[in-house]
Amino acid sequence: MKESIFFILSSACVLLIACSPALTPIAIRNGPVVRPTTSSADLVRGETLFNANCASCHGLKAVGTAQGPSFIDVIYEPNHHADAAFVLAVQRGVAAHHWKFGDMPPQPQVTIDEVRLITAYVRSLQQAAGIQ
Repeated sequence: MKESIFFILSSACVLLIACSPALTPIAIRNGPVVRPTTSSADLVRGETLFNANCASCHGLKAVGTAQGPSFIDVIYEPNHHADAAFVLAVQRGVAAHHWKFGDMPPQPQVTIDEVRLITAYVRSLQQAAGIQ
C-alpha cells in the first residue's frame, strides 16, 4: 500500500514538473520529447559533472556499480524516465523501487542547470548504446 501511494505521488510530481515550463528541463510538445541541441562543450561539462557527482554510485560512463544502477538501460529511456525525473531524483531523492541498491538520497550540491547538463550527457550515452 505504501509503495502504491509513493508511486502515485511521485508520478504526480513528475507530471507537475513536466507541465511547468519554468521547471522543465526539456520542451514537451504534443507528447514527444523535443530536446535542445547540446554542444560538445555542454556534453564535456555534463560528463565532468556526472563524474564528480554521480559516478561513485552510477559508474563511469553510467554503467552502474554495486551502489547504483546503470543508466544505460531501457528502463531509463526518455519515454519511461523523462528528463524531469532526473531533476526530481537529484532534488528529492528516490525510494528504491526497481533496483536493489537502496534509496538514493537528494543531491543538494547539484543545481538544476547542472542536472540538465548531466542528463544531456547520460542521454548521449544512451543514444550511443541504441537506447532512444
